[in-house]
Amino acid sequence: MTRCFVIGHPIAHSRSPLIHGSWIAEHGLDGSYERIDVPPTELPAFLDKVRQGAFAGGNVTVPHKEAAFRLVDVPSEAAKAMGAVNTIWREGDKLHGDNTDAAGFLAHLDASVPGWEKHVGKVLILGAGGAARAIGYALKGRGLGRIVLCNRSPARASELAAALGTPVEAADWNARNQLVATADLIVNSTALGMNGQPPLELDLTGMRPGTIVDDIVYVPLRTALLDQAERLGGVPVDGLGMLLHQAVPGFTRWFGVRPAVTPALRARLEADILGH
Repeated sequence: MTRCFVIGHPIAHSRSPLIHGSWIAEHGLDGSYERIDVPPTELPAFLDKVRQGAFAGGNVTVPHKEAAFRLVDVPSEAAKAMGAVNTIWREGDKLHGDNTDAAGFLAHLDASVPGWEKHVGKVLILGAGGAARAIGYALKGRGLGRIVLCNRSPARASELAAALGTPVEAADWNARNQLVATADLIVNSTALGMNGQPPLELDLTGMRPGTIVDDIVYVPLRTALLDQAERLGGVPVDGLGMLLHQAVPGFTRWFGVRPAVTPALRARLEADILGH
């Protein structure tokens, strides 16, 4: 049996087992995928067990992504750019680490708005954390001309813009509503607007019709930002697809089968999020 996992602390909330379990069943594989709560002090010992063959690999979520990056033997180029790992696998006695958030973001955007990059010259990203880093890295890789980061802490935005380099730049958080008017793609990479978090205070009134508004929050499935975007003629893109698409590369590595993100799988996740 090919054994895989998702580790975090806490981990009970993770929906990764539902995604990977569905694919294991769909492809009739002799495999398992389990949630494992690993406190930070136990992470090195757990990864040693993986290195020794206890698992084929797995996913890494908060708070372990940066620590896992330092502990794997062979980080990918994306992982190096992010300084974080969310997917690991074993080759021989070496642990490889990748970060699939950038690929997941682009795959979902490509599926939701085919050909979007032909119409996008300027991007506004809200936030400057790990998700913003992945999204900025992804969009820079696609050759976007101008990427503006807006964060409540201006120092973090400036630091991330400097790390990602041209064409990424930082802007003042108080200018976010004005920047909406000139952006072709707006991305909320923060947790604002998520259930249990404060709302995202962004006024899209000045937005041009046809602007793509992508919110990586997926609980609730339909955020206030996406509702506002649709009312004003924008093109809403939700966060659930990014979660699904970022899972594909890891599953392919562990099981040797490339799974598909289907409407049926998405419906299962939606039902789980809605609690029925």
